[in-house]
Amino acid sequence: MKIPKCMSTQHPDNVYSPFFTESSEIGGEDEILEAYYAYSHLGCDEQMWDCEGKEIDNYVIKKLITRYSNYFDQNRLGKDVFLTLRVPNPTVEKAEAKILVETLESIPRSFDASKLTYKDDIPPIFEVILPMTTSAICVDRVYRYYRDFVVGKQNQSFTEDDITIADWIGKFAPDRINVIPLVEDKENMLNSDKILRKYLQDKDPEYHRLFFARSDPAMNYGLISAVIVNKIAHQRIHHLSEELSIPIYPIIGVGSAPFRGNLRPGNVERVSKEYPSVETFTIQSAFKYDYPHEEVTKGIKKLMSRTVKRPHLIEEDRCLGVLERYIEEYEKQIKLLAPFINKVAKYVPKRRKRKLHIGLFGYSRSMGEIVLPRAITFTAALYSIGIPPEILGFNALTAKDFDIVRNAYLNLEEDLADALRYFNPDIGILPDDVMKNLREFSIDYEPDEEHLKITSEIAKSIKQIKSVDLSQQVLMAASIRQFLG
Repeated sequence: MKIPKCMSTQHPDNVYSPFFTESSEIGGEDEILEAYYAYSHLGCDEQMWDCEGKEIDNYVIKKLITRYSNYFDQNRLGKDVFLTLRVPNPTVEKAEAKILVETLESIPRSFDASKLTYKDDIPPIFEVILPMTTSAICVDRVYRYYRDFVVGKQNQSFTEDDITIADWIGKFAPDRINVIPLVEDKENMLNSDKILRKYLQDKDPEYHRLFFARSDPAMNYGLISAVIVNKIAHQRIHHLSEELSIPIYPIIGVGSAPFRGNLRPGNVERVSKEYPSVETFTIQSAFKYDYPHEEVTKGIKKLMSRTVKRPHLIEEDRCLGVLERYIEEYEKQIKLLAPFINKVAKYVPKRRKRKLHIGLFGYSRSMGEIVLPRAITFTAALYSIGIPPEILGFNALTAKDFDIVRNAYLNLEEDLADALRYFNPDIGILPDDVMKNLREFSIDYEPDEEHLKITSEIAKSIKQIKSVDLSQQVLMAASIRQFLG
């Protein structure tokens, strides 16, 4: 069984629109073309298809294989390249709950469309991603709903002496689907091995996949926490895989901003080295559209050819001990910055026509009444005022803490240097000891003067009672960075 290495996603972190869309916002039929482009021109072997929000197209498989038959005749969906549905989680997203039912019902229909074309039983869709997973039961419900209700109803008859549903409208396939838990918060990422152990206890899979968030943990707990928690989770999952003798293949959701993963076409080796046990990396929109095509395909080829290794050995207790103080300080600084973030957020351009998925926690729970935008807009807003979110909370670290973190987070200094290029020391919002600590840790970086100039203009404007439209400046700064947020 082939396990994908590069999962193209619909995360809207791009500055520039792709050539195949006339609008600055991708949506509708453009997303069908986008999936084909990711496979055929970029070399990705998987496309995540987001089924939350509006303008959802459940006929994506039929459209792909009929419109681009020359490609998909040679590169079969479900065998050579993959389309994986991201479904709503009814436990959390009540308003979107029935979209799950609609999406699961579309899987046998996609199977029929493929079978009609290719005359075989290769299912084009056989895996779904369940976001905001907090327990094994969340995952099991989706698995059982598909098995027992979507497919299971085919054996029922309308009346005792009537034909079965399968006799009436045809068989339902595939019989089973794999449900990939997406864990997004610190507690459940650290417990992901327990969640998966419980979910797999009555199943005998050939393999399983598990998706770790990288952006939301950074936004909720800070950069260092996001990296350390991922690494501990990867280590625990590796041990579980060995214990159960079941291959478990981690996926990590990384973006182009250092805060969200720092995966850019020219930075593939560094990120691969940071997460050696990860099987699949997400390729988000900035990676795909904000760099020259040759650089993009070269980066994807490197990811496709990499060798997956054991995770780095992490001293869990020492690392978790550092995080407690760091998170507390990070949250304090977010409270301080929240009014500025929300003021700039409305000028961050949208890149998708539909409402994308919600986050699990955000700050409305942990920070009283403070409500902040989603991770991409949050990151874009802070960069736009010259405050890279990567630096927040660092003043809580002692020199000893920094050494502990540096031993676990291999690219820490390089990621900080990448972020600090866009730091504006004249903003005057952050506590002085934030930069004092970073100077003591001797992080060398080259400031980008053009970005500095633009962020000074934005910061000056938002400090005034009535600010002007900052959309153009926000976009100009983002184009220098080559990511929106």
